[in-house]
Amino acid sequence: MPAQLLFRGGRVFTATGAEPAGPVEAAVAVRDGRIAAVGPEAELRPLVGPATEVVDLDGGLLAPGFQDAHVHPTVAGVQMLRCDLSGQRSIDGYLAAVAAYAAAHPEAAWIRGGGWSMDVFPDGIPTRAMLDSVVPDRPVLLTNRDGHGAWVNSRALQLAGVGRHTPDPADGRIEREADGTPVGMLQEGAMNLVGDLVPVATAEEARAGLEVAQRHLFSLGVTAWQDAMIGAFPGNPDNFAVYVDAARAGTLRARVVGALWWDRERGLEQIPDLVERRLHGRVGRFNATTVKIMQDGIAENFTASLLAPYLDGCGCATANSGLSFVPPQVLHAAVTELDALGFQLHFHALGDRAVREVLDALTTARDRNGANDNRHHLAHLQLVHPDDVKRFADVGAAANIQALWAAHEPQMDELTIPFLGPERAALQYPFGDLARAGARLVAGSDWSVSSPNPLWGIHVAVNRAVPTEAPNAAADRRPRRPFLPEQALTLAQAFTAYTAGSAWVNHLDQETGTVEPGKCADLVVLDRDPFAGPPEEIGATRVRMTFVDGIPVHVADH
Repeated sequence: MPAQLLFRGGRVFTATGAEPAGPVEAAVAVRDGRIAAVGPEAELRPLVGPATEVVDLDGGLLAPGFQDAHVHPTVAGVQMLRCDLSGQRSIDGYLAAVAAYAAAHPEAAWIRGGGWSMDVFPDGIPTRAMLDSVVPDRPVLLTNRDGHGAWVNSRALQLAGVGRHTPDPADGRIEREADGTPVGMLQEGAMNLVGDLVPVATAEEARAGLEVAQRHLFSLGVTAWQDAMIGAFPGNPDNFAVYVDAARAGTLRARVVGALWWDRERGLEQIPDLVERRLHGRVGRFNATTVKIMQDGIAENFTASLLAPYLDGCGCATANSGLSFVPPQVLHAAVTELDALGFQLHFHALGDRAVREVLDALTTARDRNGANDNRHHLAHLQLVHPDDVKRFADVGAAANIQALWAAHEPQMDELTIPFLGPERAALQYPFGDLARAGARLVAGSDWSVSSPNPLWGIHVAVNRAVPTEAPNAAADRRPRRPFLPEQALTLAQAFTAYTAGSAWVNHLDQETGTVEPGKCADLVVLDRDPFAGPPEEIGATRVRMTFVDGIPVHVADH
């Protein structure tokens, strides 16, 4: 029977085989939404019929659709529709954007949004006075790009009753002036002091956010993802219902795994609720089959959980080793029970102590429950102790990398390395060591924390330097020396992590993630073959077309 589509005129990255390999010379035929054949163009030519659409790759590359194993599209999409600061890289730029948004929305009781970066501000701390200068009369809450802190103005603090005598919550910190007055920066759990007052986005806003986020991800070649935060959060509605409704309506065209949020203020008593949510969260292309446990914070605000204390500005040890949000004894019990119930576990584990605590809990679960196919994974992995690198393969846990962060940039060089010290700083983002130790690599972006462009992440995984096309590179004019280049991946390894690797962790590998007969035709057409050019130009690659089930969901304008 004739093919629906025939891709010709370029090479194909199939992502097949036990070891990552480069692209092959081949054509690909698609019929009824699935890959019908992969082989020499001459052999597939008989499949071309009167209605067959022939896609000329024009020397570009055909690859499996990218899959993002750690992303927050509903949150990112709502941010895109609000006061979005992600396109700015200066204090003046941020304040001008806030002022313009406030002027354009005089009806808004709160100014909400985010996307600002800590490294733009002195010591990483914005102030309420800055916001007061542009919006003095309405409360403002703007989350930073990593979602671990919020910038608020005086009106917001006043409404929340947060002052010099307000104690820090157990899971957060109020940044203060010398007399204890809040500066206007709230870290981690302290965000809720104001965030609990912020009006939740309407159902219409949330649906619109998911729709705009899906379009954006399709434009970057992403056809499936794992939403790492399914639940209700300050300023956002419960996105569980948003996904379920979209899946029922057929507007969710991507394949999505939902990671149900583990409430760290509760204990094991929440597990029956998670089981109930999973029961009702398997609708169409959405499957809420995962539980997300956030074990620590981030290094830039000293909440990532470390085995040894942070250093101060003079290089001396402090009394702070970060936060472990879930006590180890609770973590072991929760992981063991959730594993026994067949949940996949998705961990935020950024510091070396958090990584070890999670690996210890997974070891306990395996000892008690035996091996299984739940496919647990640890995300971020900024700092991994060398003794723990080999343990990923031992416990069958995947290493979920956010490769775009493994580069020299101001947030790394000014807000992280000085407070870790040279010895620990040299252990960051050990992708190469993890691969050599047999860990399965999967990949994600953590958007809206950072760009969801997989090709930029792949560029950094290979070059250990930010591509010139990335916004933070444009603002940072220093020489782009590689960051720990011994931890670089090959281009094939990086492509595999963003395709077959993430398909595996999403339990979608039987249907997607590779280019081979029988698989769903979730495919991306790139404007060039990055395997054929210099590594320094990987980040310049663009997506021409994205297909889901053989149907185009994105076609570039040029």
